[in-house]
Amino acid sequence: MATVKPFKGVRPPREYVEEVESRPYDVLDSEEARQEAGHNEKSLYHIIKPEINFAPGTSEYDPRVYESAAAHFQMFQDKGWLVQDADDHYYIYAQTMNGKTQYGLVVGAYVNDYLTGVIKKHELTRRDKEEDRMKHVRICDANMEPVFFAYPDNAVLNALLLRYAKTTPEYDFVAPIDGFRHQFWVVSDQGDIDTITEEFRKMPSLYIADGHHRSAAAALVGAEKARQNPNHTGAEEYNYFMAVCFQASQLTILDYNRVVKDLHGMSSEEFLSALTKNFEVEQRGTANYKPRHLHEFSLYLDGEWYSLTAKQGTYNDMDPIGVLDVDISSRLILDELLGIKDLRSDKRIDFVGGLRGLEELKRRVDSGEMRMALALYPVSMKQIMDIADSGKIMPPKATWFEPKLRSGLIIHKLS
Repeated sequence: MATVKPFKGVRPPREYVEEVESRPYDVLDSEEARQEAGHNEKSLYHIIKPEINFAPGTSEYDPRVYESAAAHFQMFQDKGWLVQDADDHYYIYAQTMNGKTQYGLVVGAYVNDYLTGVIKKHELTRRDKEEDRMKHVRICDANMEPVFFAYPDNAVLNALLLRYAKTTPEYDFVAPIDGFRHQFWVVSDQGDIDTITEEFRKMPSLYIADGHHRSAAAALVGAEKARQNPNHTGAEEYNYFMAVCFQASQLTILDYNRVVKDLHGMSSEEFLSALTKNFEVEQRGTANYKPRHLHEFSLYLDGEWYSLTAKQGTYNDMDPIGVLDVDISSRLILDELLGIKDLRSDKRIDFVGGLRGLEELKRRVDSGEMRMALALYPVSMKQIMDIADSGKIMPPKATWFEPKLRSGLIIHKLS
């Protein structure tokens, strides 16, 4: 059963929140963070992208950079730009995109639940990325940014969330970069706090939606602190890490599309002919064509769109991995026809999040940068949960969650 707890959040006073808040550290590069922070000394980028505190070109892995993160975190608290709540709370974080609102509960997730598999993952993590985040958590002694969890729909929690949604939020703003609305409430009523704790205790699993490296880093640092503490009791704050948990049915997963530099020595005609072995290929004209259902793909090539429908027998409906369109396209198009074996390392392929739309795929091909584009039907949250429950791992670059969590609304100290 899932264990969560309230915590004393560190967060900006209402008048500073829009100066402090930022995009997550891993969705932009150093120069973008430098530009977005500009002359704003309150920007969280000074803590989560601390290389911007040094001359351009300074490595984000320089030891001085991590030290700068901790120094700025302390400075933000000294100046009152970040203030710790006096009591333990849960928090509610709502995001509105294209008229649809999803409500998340900000909780302290239990490190041991991650280590024992109660918190389930569906992606592989890279040790170098884990170590980077672990260094950041260690030196700041805090989870600066939340991870993104999903939980099975729960009527009691949904009613609680909707009740709070009718009240005035602590924060309410539209972020300038994404254009989405972000709202935030503090849950201080002890009855509501107890209800949240109890309802999570009934859940057999929580699911990492986004933030696998942050989850791993937070849990590993927590376990590390437990080993290093001769007086460890299990009640310490480092036994928990910060997560925002959303009901699975509320989450929006967008398509995560592919663009490829060449046709592996084939002409366009040869490539289209080769596709007919495993797909029904139909020409769809020059107007953007989006896949309409599972196992249908959109191909953009030579200024034309084509639909590719996987033939029966090319996938296994009983295999939670084999039924995925990311697996079908990887096996039968990228690997078999184009010789792309490793999506993580092959330089001939790139990936485009669905928020950018089909126009971005078309632009990159029409510019000559890429030879062809492949649009996929989005993965469902049920598919992700089925894979996590089966103990399997999704193919790389399979999911694109939107909207992204904003950072800087809440921070969790480990001691």
